[in-house]
Amino acid sequence: MAIEEFDVFVVGTGRSGKDVAGACADAGWKVAIADNQEYGGVCANRGCDPKKVLSSFTETLERTKNFKGKGITKLPEINWGDLQQFKKTFTNAVPFVHERNLKEKGIKLYHQSPKFLDENTLSVEGKTVKAKKIIIATGQKPRPLYIEGGQHLLTSEDFLNLEKLPKSMIFIGGGYVGLEFAHIAARCGVEVTVIHSGKMPLTTFDKEIITPLVEFSKDLGIRFFFNAKANKIEKLKSIYRVYADQQGKTINTKAELVFNTAGRIPAIEELDLEKGKVAFSPKGITVNEKLQNPSNKNVYACGDVAASPGLALTPLAPYEAAIVISQLLDKSNKKTAEYPPIPTTVFTYPNVAFIGLTEKEAKKKYKNIEIKKGDATKWYSAKHLNDKVYAYKIIIHQDSEQIIGAHLIGSGVNEIINLFALAMANNITVKQIKNTLFAYPTWGRDIQAMI
Repeated sequence: MAIEEFDVFVVGTGRSGKDVAGACADAGWKVAIADNQEYGGVCANRGCDPKKVLSSFTETLERTKNFKGKGITKLPEINWGDLQQFKKTFTNAVPFVHERNLKEKGIKLYHQSPKFLDENTLSVEGKTVKAKKIIIATGQKPRPLYIEGGQHLLTSEDFLNLEKLPKSMIFIGGGYVGLEFAHIAARCGVEVTVIHSGKMPLTTFDKEIITPLVEFSKDLGIRFFFNAKANKIEKLKSIYRVYADQQGKTINTKAELVFNTAGRIPAIEELDLEKGKVAFSPKGITVNEKLQNPSNKNVYACGDVAASPGLALTPLAPYEAAIVISQLLDKSNKKTAEYPPIPTTVFTYPNVAFIGLTEKEAKKKYKNIEIKKGDATKWYSAKHLNDKVYAYKIIIHQDSEQIIGAHLIGSGVNEIINLFALAMANNITVKQIKNTLFAYPTWGRDIQAMI
């Protein structure tokens, strides 16, 4: 059988892979793309988008609760099945639409993870193919937990597709996913426990912002075990018992379902990268400023799978895809990676968000910094929703009068953080922000009071 040859072969159909494949096809290149799961990637099918549907629903529950006795006389009933049907209106069509759009561009589609045979040769669906350029955009997957009874663990995908809610559940890991799902489940009446190996969850966030989130979560009924490493899951009659080592002491707790939310790792193990002479590390595919692999220069990586300085966040996928596209198609003025400040949000309720440097990092990098922080629960934005938590910590470089870090907690900070991103990416000064006219009353206007 003849070996089919392509100008570019893309592995992964999320945002970055889809963008690169489409651009190359539009340029007249012969393109193939492959995925071992449904087309469209994690975010649209089994990540950010469906999660936000569920979290938005529970935000509504919390806001309704806040208004009980202030106009609301009866709290709404929860129908998890109806919510899941609504969620599917966002996800069901994603694979079909992605496949249709790629086919219309003349791209060859494969439904298996390829394996490298050599630097330019892949094996996929029992066929051998060659490609001048290979783009790896496979994203990340749940980090395996190699503990006794680990076969009983469920993943974030299982949570998003639960047909009915159990009475109790345990999350092993207190990162983004663990806390977001814990808030969703707890607001729907589930007894929730979080087992986390660190002193606090969300260790990349400022402690002054995370501490009130933890306290609010406890008030919500979420039980935490910190400094605890899960080491065994025991199946009982209809529930599971999880054992953990908490600083030398054995603890245990029980629930109907147990979820692994201990983080994510690059999805690269099926690719046989060694045969393709592709350099990689536990952080992902090794890349330079061109997002090119240094040991196999015909290979590029973008999105969460790339071991680049950018955070593993959805907005980075199209940004990095644009760099790869430029490297492949631009004859001159090829783009290289220069990462702007990147905002991130955890969709608990209240949300937490940050961008830029922490106070510790700022003090290490700059001599003259100013910290503006405070409790804003009495500000109109929080008060008109009867929110119990709203606070901020802003770090300003005094010499340039520019913001170098922003750390926020509150129900509207997922939007406010984008204003800080705009200011920081464009070197807008504190004075310029203060002189800007903002609509009132809005969350966005609070940025002026914060600085």
